Amino acid sequence: MRFYPMFFNVAFSWMDPERAHHLGFLGIKLCRKVGVSRVLRRFTAARPGDALEAMGITFPSRFGLAAGFDKGATGVAALADLGFGHVEIGTVTGQAQPGNPKPRLFRLVVDRAVINRMGFNNDGAATVAARVQQARAEIEKGWSGTVRPVVGVNIGKTKVVELEDAEGDYRISTRALAPHADYMVVNVSSPNTPGLRELQAVESLRPILTAVREESTAVTGRHVPLLVKIAPDLAEPDIHAVGDLALELGLDGIVATNTTIAREGLGLNTPSSEVEACGAGGLSGAPLRIRSLEVIRLLREHVGPELTIIGVGGVTTARDAQEVLAAGADLVQGYTAFLYEGPFWAARMVKGLRASH
Repeated sequence: MRFYPMFFNVAFSWMDPERAHHLGFLGIKLCRKVGVSRVLRRFTAARPGDALEAMGITFPSRFGLAAGFDKGATGVAALADLGFGHVEIGTVTGQAQPGNPKPRLFRLVVDRAVINRMGFNNDGAATVAARVQQARAEIEKGWSGTVRPVVGVNIGKTKVVELEDAEGDYRISTRALAPHADYMVVNVSSPNTPGLRELQAVESLRPILTAVREESTAVTGRHVPLLVKIAPDLAEPDIHAVGDLALELGLDGIVATNTTIAREGLGLNTPSSEVEACGAGGLSGAPLRIRSLEVIRLLREHVGPELTIIGVGGVTTARDAQEVLAAGADLVQGYTAFLYEGPFWAARMVKGLRASH
């Protein structure tokens, strides 16, 4: 019997979810500060045979942490110590913002799910960029001589910026963050910033992606791999349209998928009244798994082998991750299960994927 689920029930299940997140993350960072996670790394680190090439980057393993857990890049190296092959930080916006009013994070424990309406709370691109730079330096030093964990940066639109001014806002974030990112992700699919999902429409998305690509090349003098993150709620023609645009613009990949605004199936386990009490927000976790797989399959069938697909949504076990890869993804991310499975989850996932090959 694994210890962490019992610990979660005793220590965190009764606590406000956002407070529990901060305390749990603080513990992870403290382990690195006192040297514990460096010792643990000999058990959690990927093996040479786990490495793969994607987007011109060597990843130590296929499994990474999705954006949303470390919004401000305050614990990237500590998370890498736990066995994540890549850590995607953010979402980061051009300007600092507090996010939506609390409470804004809700657990659906029976469904192994979370509903959030965080609203891109973060310290802004300039502040976060300095932390990413420091994290990269720590990782490059700590993994010298081996394949180091990869650092991705996820950027979104500042809430107070009008949709017609989104391009300039994404440029601000890119200018600050691209020099320190291994890859960049444009997030136009969170349901928690008013109007943001409208930017998934091809006519709105094209100038934003073009601007981020131009800006990242200008400030770095190199090719920074660029992906776009899409919602699971897109209709099939819209999924195809985003795939076509990614190919047209020479993007490196697509992250599929973000959280969903749908609530299908939740009433079977969590009482409908409890789901309704959570209110609006994006649903993540196990209920998203089937739809995420569908979107990944649709994308891969449509775009062929040209693009890297990062599959995320409802991944809890190594078998789930293997299904994501079988659907057409090259890399896999998780987040919600990390909250329920504990600090050794990433290492178990990487070990499980190794055993399945």
